[in-house]
Amino acid sequence: MDFQHRAGGKTGMGGVASASESNRDRRERLRQLALETINLAKDPYFMKNHLGTYECKLCLTLHNNEGSYLAHTQGKKHQSNLARRAARENQQSSDIIQPMKPHYEVRKFIKIGRPGYKVTKQRDPDTKQQSLLFQIDYPEISDNIVPKHRFMSGFEQHVEAPDRRWQYLLFAAEPYETISFKVT
Repeated sequence: MDFQHRAGGKTGMGGVASASESNRDRRERLRQLALETINLAKDPYFMKNHLGTYECKLCLTLHNNEGSYLAHTQGKKHQSNLARRAARENQQSSDIIQPMKPHYEVRKFIKIGRPGYKVTKQRDPDTKQQSLLFQIDYPEISDNIVPKHRFMSGFEQHVEAPDRRWQYLLFAAEPYETISFKVT
């Protein structure tokens, strides 16, 4: 039989590739090219699972090899999911209105020292309950300044080592220094 004039009929040529073989070769060439140009380590949606297959975390699809995943990233489903996610993030960022920080006037006072104070232990005659009376003297404060007070736990303050047995009672009024009393 004469094989000389048949397509791919030269001896040693291996014959004509079928359509499926040529598709497989084309896909392999494209996969090699994509692997050279695209770094999968930087892809946030690429994940290799415990079975050895690859997942797209965006589309929740499984792929047997990197080439299949790379082909998926160029496909319609992945591209539409990327567009949907970008639109959602855009909308969320525009929906969040940055709250305006309230503008407070920073009042600068020169501290003039510690206020005078007097601490008195008292006992209620009826209930026999003990109490402390704090009398703080602020002779030079303005009429529009109201002295403030607050209780502070031993863990909030940073002057001494934290101790849960103690609390601190603070008094403040400008232009005086803030004073505190350590109470149990």
